[in-house]
Amino acid sequence: MFEFITEGPNLPFSVALMIMVFIALLEGVGTLFGVGLSNLIETLLPDMDIDFDADLPEGDSSFAMSRVLGWLQFGRVPALILLVVFLTAFGLVGLGVQMVAVDTIGSLMPGTLAALLAFMASLPLMRIFGGALSQILPKDETSAVSEKTFIGRVATITLGTAKKDSPAEAKLEDQFGQSHYLMLEPDLEEEEFKQGEQVLLVSKAGGRFKGIRNPSSGLVD
Repeated sequence: MFEFITEGPNLPFSVALMIMVFIALLEGVGTLFGVGLSNLIETLLPDMDIDFDADLPEGDSSFAMSRVLGWLQFGRVPALILLVVFLTAFGLVGLGVQMVAVDTIGSLMPGTLAALLAFMASLPLMRIFGGALSQILPKDETSAVSEKTFIGRVATITLGTAKKDSPAEAKLEDQFGQSHYLMLEPDLEEEEFKQGEQVLLVSKAGGRFKGIRNPSSGLVD
């Protein structure tokens, strides 16, 4: 079996399964230390406020992208979970396709062809399992809490020193008590925030938040 999964045409599927296991281990270790990989990935992704019921023109490219992402369950299930589902499906389907090929034609399919078949099969599987997970996962663990609601809240620098154009990691609690990790830099050129300092978020630019020194302890929940 080991020889089979390490055959050249099967390497994309073996690597996908190895990455899936690595992500799971990393998430488990991160959770023990209070730094969820899922939260970090969500903050690094572009802010995609997908409105699944939006009535946009059919020719609008943003409409097409929203439809594709919505079909794949983005916005309903955390991106990290969808990635794990996709990698698992891609790896298992690919190896399964190659097993069938060996049984029927006596040899492995070319890696590119097998990967294409596995990719096409993995997308609907990602949608199906993502949809099932969206019904199971608590709603406050998905992207139901928009990052727009973080503006006006206070975050604490947890790693590094935040300077202009050099953000540091910060931790924030939303209105439901959920922790979020984000990248933060000073809004003012001359300011910098060190580990442990509290910062009032005032805006968001791309994947980064900007903030000012917390002017009042009363703003902390």
